[in-house]
Amino acid sequence: MAAHPPVVVHPPTPTGGRRVTVDAEILGMACGLADVVEFLRRPRADPDEVRLDDPARIEWRGGGPDIWT
Repeated sequence: MAAHPPVVVHPPTPTGGRRVTVDAEILGMACGLADVVEFLRRPRADPDEVRLDDPARIEWRGGGPDIWT
């Protein structure tokens, strides 16, 4: 098992939104949960299998999935 989850949703920026990285690769700036799912779906995951509450896969920094500003 990895030392930390491969997906990191970084703290909200002062202007809103959260940077999303996978293994230190920046996927983009998410403005909500749908953006996170889309970023993960594109190169890596079936959207039906993405679990945003799985701490083994996703680390939420600066607040959980309900914090965007």
